[in-house]
Amino acid sequence: MQTITSQAIAAMIDHAVLTPTSTGSDVEAACRLCVKYRTAGICVRPSDVAAAAELLADSSVKVGTVIGFPHGTTSTAAKTAEAEQAALDGCHEIDMVLNIGRLLSGNLIYVESDIAAVTAVARRAGLLIKVILEAYYLDQAQKKIACAICSDLGVDFVKTSTGFAGGGATVADVHLMRTHCPESVAIKASGGIRDLDAALAVIACGATRIGTSSTEKIIRTAQQREQDGQLRPMTLAEALLRHERRKG
Repeated sequence: MQTITSQAIAAMIDHAVLTPTSTGSDVEAACRLCVKYRTAGICVRPSDVAAAAELLADSSVKVGTVIGFPHGTTSTAAKTAEAEQAALDGCHEIDMVLNIGRLLSGNLIYVESDIAAVTAVARRAGLLIKVILEAYYLDQAQKKIACAICSDLGVDFVKTSTGFAGGGATVADVHLMRTHCPESVAIKASGGIRDLDAALAVIACGATRIGTSSTEKIIRTAQQREQDGQLRPMTLAEALLRHERRKG
């Protein structure tokens, strides 16, 4: 990517409204913000899907929600029920958390069947499905295994994080996920992406969707740089170097 625009960045963002303290007024304000900046979507709690769908009915903003969130520990039956209800409420996209404990235990049959069941609901309902790995808890081998399972099942996206663990998206994780998934599976980076440079770094590593609650800050910074003639994409080398410096 040799050039980038503020609108292209906005079109990669899923604005997140997932904290337990978010009110109905917060959801309404978030929907207005998404329309204003023409974000890809909004990601709300399951109980907020119907309201968001109504508020965004005349816009291009996609309504997303979370399944088995944030720990991935609900039963497969509960996850499929959540997905079915989300579809009935007007959802377009679902972000499900895989069963982290089962993956850490090596019970890959369970992990695969859990994702497969929710993916089947998504396909029947015409929903786009993203699978959250919660990479913070996984070692490199487990991340690769999760990517392989998701790729074999044909999910639409793999996603780094919920934003509710001890750490969020890292450029190293995004790069690993992009390397170990086919092009048919896109990458969503989420968790801790609070400024434009963090967004540009994960984009450089292969993310095409970004989950953040810092949407307005990121886009306004991009618009200002664009106006000043200083907005440019980050290279992969720059993103990885930035990561190493921040680790140090």
